[in-house]
This record gives sequence, C-alpha cells and structure tokens, in this order.
Amino acid sequence: MIKKDEGLKRRVGVFGLSANIINIIIGSGIFVLPAIVASYLGASSIIAYLFCGLLMAMVMLCFAEAGSKVTNTGGPYTYIETAFGDYAGFVAGFFAVGSNLFADAAVSNALVNVIASAYPIFENGWPRFLFLFILFYGLVYINVIGLKQGMGLVKFNTIVKLIPLLLLITIGFKDVSVSNLYFQNMPSLKTLGETSLILFFAFQGCETGIIVGGEVVNPKRTIPRAILISITAVVVVYVLIQTVSQGVLGDSLPNFKAAPLAETAKVVFGHFGYMLLIVGAVVSMFGYMSGTILNSPRIVYALSRDKVIPIKALSKIHKSFATPHIAIIIYATIGFILAVSGSFEQLAVIASSSMLILYLGVALSVMKLRKSQKDYTGGFKIPGGWAVPVLAIAIILYFLSSLSAHEMIGTVAFIGILTLIFGFIKFLKKKPV
Repeated sequence: MIKKDEGLKRRVGVFGLSANIINIIIGSGIFVLPAIVASYLGASSIIAYLFCGLLMAMVMLCFAEAGSKVTNTGGPYTYIETAFGDYAGFVAGFFAVGSNLFADAAVSNALVNVIASAYPIFENGWPRFLFLFILFYGLVYINVIGLKQGMGLVKFNTIVKLIPLLLLITIGFKDVSVSNLYFQNMPSLKTLGETSLILFFAFQGCETGIIVGGEVVNPKRTIPRAILISITAVVVVYVLIQTVSQGVLGDSLPNFKAAPLAETAKVVFGHFGYMLLIVGAVVSMFGYMSGTILNSPRIVYALSRDKVIPIKALSKIHKSFATPHIAIIIYATIGFILAVSGSFEQLAVIASSSMLILYLGVALSVMKLRKSQKDYTGGFKIPGGWAVPVLAIAIILYFLSSLSAHEMIGTVAFIGILTLIFGFIKFLKKKPV
C-alpha cells in the first residue's frame, strides 16, 4: 500500500523538474544517434524522429496524467502500485531499479572510456577503479547533503550539455547543403518501425526524471507541465541536430558512428569544434549520472516506504538534509559494483525491455486510476478520452513484439524470479514470530 512521504520537502518547481527530465533524456545517445539513424533511412531520417517523438508523446501524456494524480515519490512504480496493488508495484519497482542500474553502469563505463581515449592511464587497473569510485560516491555526497544541491547540479549540467549542441545547431546551418536533405521516396513502414525502435530508447528518461514527485511543488500542475515542456524540447533538439548533421555530412554521415556530431562540428568549427563536442559528450554522460543518482534511489526509498522491500532502513530520511540517504548510498554502491565488474552486459537486454513494460504499466494505470476512488480525480487529464492511453498501449505492444525470442524468454524468466521472491516475502510477513 502506498504511504505518504514523511520528511521529504517539496522544493522542485517547473524549471527544475523540466531540467531534470531533459538532463536524463539527452544523455550520451544523441552524440552517436545521427549516424545510426542515417544508416537506416538516409536523408529521410528526420521522419523517424518526428514519428518516434509523436509516439513517445503519447506515452508521456500518460505519465503526465498519472503523475498529477499520484504525487508521492517513486515515479512509475508508485503509479502502478497505486493502480494495481503490491505485486504489480513490486515487479515494476524492481524493473525500474534494475534497468537504471544497468544503464548507469554502461554510461559510467562509456564516460571513463572517452576520458581514457585522451588519457590512456584510465583504461584499466586502479586508475579506472578510482575514477569510477570518485564518480559514484562524489555524486552520492552531493545528493545526500540536500535535494537543492543535487538539483542545482542537474540544472547546471543540463545547461552546459545543451550549449555545444545549440551552438552546433545555430552556427551549423550555414554549412547545410539542401541537396543532402533531399529524398525521393518515403521510408517503408518496416524500416521506419525498426529505426523508431532504436530512437524509442533514445527518448527514455522521463520516467526517471519524475521519480522526485514527492518533492515537487504543486505536483498536479508542475508534473504535467514539466513533462510537456521537456518532451517538446527534446524532440526539437533531436530533429535540428539530425538536420544539421545530415545537411553537413550528407551520405558520409553513417561512416562516423563513433562520433558523428564531433565530425559535424569539425566541418563547422574546425578542430576546436571537434574537441567541443567531445567535451560535450563527457559533460552529457556526467549529467546523466548526476541525474540518475539524484532520482533512481528514490524508487528504492519508495519500495521500502511501502514495505514492498522489508528493509526499513532504506526509507529513512536524513534529519538534517531531508534526503533518503541510505537508499542513495545503497543504490550507488550496487551501481558502482556493476560498473567496475563489467558483468552486466548479459542482462542489458532485460534492462531495455523492462522500460517498455514499465511504460505499459503506466498507460494501463491511467485507465485504472480514472475508474478508481475520488482521491485520484482532478489534476491533469489527457484530452480525447481513452484514445491516447489505448494508442500508447498499442505502440508499446508493437515494440515488445519486435523483441527476439531470447529477449522475451529472458524477460519472462526475470518476472518469474520476482514473483517467487514476492511470494516468499509475503510468506515471511504472514509467518508468526
């Protein structure tokens, strides 16, 4: 059962929450996406961005409605648990935490790899270990001492990571060749679907950015506004970046899959531009890490708060800093262990599909909450009745159907394991002391 947050303070406004969401979504992916998408669709790749942005907007509208009705900390876990009960919340919570942990491990390794390309000492051994330790626990310190400090870092990172991208967009248009943007035929639905599946994962992050719902000022208005502002900003930035990179590099764009934006900047600005975008990629990855260490531990806190995880210490709030300090430390420690071990690759597929399952749960939650008690009336309501939630569900099922048999089996097996754990915990709770 969802319980009210005790000890957390509502300090996050529209700008802070919008920055938090944008910071998570615009991570390392945008620095490699243009070449990957161009390899599928060529000059017509912009259509995929618009198509995927529209589809993602359907999902995010569901988040906006659910987030305005269920205003506790916990994000998608809280919405699903409120609508469907303990078991659904238990599975959703672990999928959310697990996928974020694996993503954190991947991005932190990508970050140290970029730095190691310039300073090879960080490639292996103790220097790499020490870098990752400082990264994770430095962010732990910032986020434990206060939400204000953690959110301040997120706002700073969001602005800094957008500067090189916006410079590339505004100045790069002078080098765009219209002929590089011309295409004769529309892409096939099959190719468009395959490309959009890749882009779908690039648009992920809103679900992490709104986990701080219990610390948002006037959440019934702030959460939907921040979601709509952030998803619109992301779509515009993505489309413009693809336009500039395609317009500047043309047919050669797919040849630069390692750093397409840096190669575009080299044409626009010279070597300085190349280095600017490399630094931008590092800042972007660090920004993602700062955002996820701020947000993701709140799911762990919420799971403990609602006694889904029977470890009371994880829901403790620091008396001085008003933050879930133990949840932050434990979450970051697990992420650090995954990052230094490098053994998470085999579960990366489960982490990817888990986001789709979470999105499906949130879309279904919107429909359930509309029929629930009057406590969940009011707030933001998606226009058009059931059209958007039903369309979002159809989109998610389409993406899930694109998973391979191996991916589906792995996901079902993970749910089975969680089911057994949930049953065991229930048994322990009922067992007399």
